[in-house]
Amino acid sequence: MKEFVEGSHAIAEIIKATAPGVISAYPITPQTHIVEDLAQMVANKELNSQFVNVESEHSAASVVLGGSATGVRVYTATSSQGLFYMQEVVFNIAGMRLPVVMTCANRAISAPINIWNDQQDSISLRDAGWFQIYAEDNQEVVDFHLIAYRLAEDKRVMLPVMVCMDGFILTHGMETVDIPEQEKVNKFLPAYKPLYKLDTAEPISMGLLADPDYYMETRFAIQETMKESVGYLSEISKEFNAVFGRDYQDLLVEEYQTKDAEKVIVAMGSVCGTIKEVVDEQRAKGKKVGLLRIITYRPFPYARVYEALKNVPKVAVLDKAVSLGAYAPIAVEMKAAFYGKKKGPKVVSSFVAGLGGRDITLESIHEVFRRLTVKEVNSDFIDLKPELLKEEYGE
Repeated sequence: MKEFVEGSHAIAEIIKATAPGVISAYPITPQTHIVEDLAQMVANKELNSQFVNVESEHSAASVVLGGSATGVRVYTATSSQGLFYMQEVVFNIAGMRLPVVMTCANRAISAPINIWNDQQDSISLRDAGWFQIYAEDNQEVVDFHLIAYRLAEDKRVMLPVMVCMDGFILTHGMETVDIPEQEKVNKFLPAYKPLYKLDTAEPISMGLLADPDYYMETRFAIQETMKESVGYLSEISKEFNAVFGRDYQDLLVEEYQTKDAEKVIVAMGSVCGTIKEVVDEQRAKGKKVGLLRIITYRPFPYARVYEALKNVPKVAVLDKAVSLGAYAPIAVEMKAAFYGKKKGPKVVSSFVAGLGGRDITLESIHEVFRRLTVKEVNSDFIDLKPELLKEEYGE
């Protein structure tokens, strides 16, 4: 049923439809509306879940770890410093192969304190062993949570999934969203039946010490599962399309006007809507430009990126995060995708924009295309204010 709703409320509605047994989260802007709505649903007996109030994000992650270990479907959400406070447990959840689903309302990292959007928080935890899927709009946010549970609970996978959405832009944005009917949700996402769980009738141990004879194999196993899951995403996407009529292809990337493009921007998240508008405008003027949207960032779709861009002369990578002292995060992956290959862009330039919530406007995207020349650049900041950099301290 289509509703004109806030993004956070749409998430709460779809999480209610997935019927998690345990929900735990600690409020943090801009994630708060999601868990406020879920808490209200539990209080109103619209949702038969245990909503566990906790004193911190570390505790919230620990609660959903414990809940998942006992064999029930779980859910949590966080943002920015909250995700960092969860970090220890986030790694534990992946290492214990628990199918936790989390919403990350992407927000900048302090200091200075900033509550607005960029993608530094989730990007910084890219090596934790979680799938990371980035939505462009709130319909995708809703759909990707259903897909996240199917993927996480797949017996071939058994790994956690983080659905990433741009804070405020999507969490507080109002859009018309098709909220899936419960009957269809039940058809696509059957009740969770764990492969293993903590059960006094059949006791097992989880999260044990692994000495050098065992630890490396646990990491290898996750790495192999990540590689194999690229194919599983495509399977699940087809099943999703069959039930709900929305086709996300292989769920790895979206190619937008790339086939004959001479210049392509690579990006992920809600900024891709703005880029599409500029691409359409430029195409109307005869300019051969396009967009490659990264949907799944972990595992990174190297082969799909290579196929999509191997004949494109110039590529601009637009990051909403930085790796200070190095190439920006997505730019690094793009370099790796073409390393040692016979074909590939002659220029792969890296641009950084939108940090701390600075607007990425149509003019910002035009500027990226203008700066995408034969001279390759690394971490070139867009919309920088030089006048703010003039103060000097010390002798």
